[in-house]
Amino acid sequence: MQRWATLDCYGTLIDWNQGISGELERLFGAEAAPRLLQRYHEVEPELESETFRCYREVLTLTLEELCRDGGLQLPEGEAGALARSLPNWQPFPEVPGALAELRNRGWKLALLSNTDRDLIAASQTQLGIPFDLAVVAEDVQSYKPGHAHWERFFEATTAGREHHVHVGASLFHDIAPGKELGLKTIWVNRLGERAEPEPDRELADLSGLPDTADELVPA
Repeated sequence: MQRWATLDCYGTLIDWNQGISGELERLFGAEAAPRLLQRYHEVEPELESETFRCYREVLTLTLEELCRDGGLQLPEGEAGALARSLPNWQPFPEVPGALAELRNRGWKLALLSNTDRDLIAASQTQLGIPFDLAVVAEDVQSYKPGHAHWERFFEATTAGREHHVHVGASLFHDIAPGKELGLKTIWVNRLGERAEPEPDRELADLSGLPDTADELVPA
């Protein structure tokens, strides 16, 4: 029996908020960065729900929209700042160890991410843990919470849903569609949010993931 854990990357494994806010602070100053980050979370899903664009373009258009909304001037040559910085965004501290332990326990790992192929390759280098599969938005021409990432995963692996868990930090992008697909879901609630919809399990970070995944799908 093969057990599969599919995982979101940015916000779940890689510190997405820190990566984005660091660039916003560099470009517009520490005082403006928190407000701009909050607006970023509103604008990006709107763009992803429109005609498909690669994630690099989504990052650029979102940054431009933040400038228009806030009456800010984007410095010369900085339109691609977020995409350029993404390969250097760092994992949360506990993530490499948790993923390594999952692999030691026999779990196969797959990334399902709203990004481009070259960007996820850079982030996999930062994580330092081998993955058995990665499915990105560029592959399926669609963004989560659409189901295309999971459909491609099941086509590629023929994994049994009863032996599969999906792990994500976004209720909107990961937990809700996971539940729509009838999957066991683990929500990584790093921000102390309220669960809606309810996941099967909730964790404050990934340190408890190996035990929680084993509980949901025993070996």
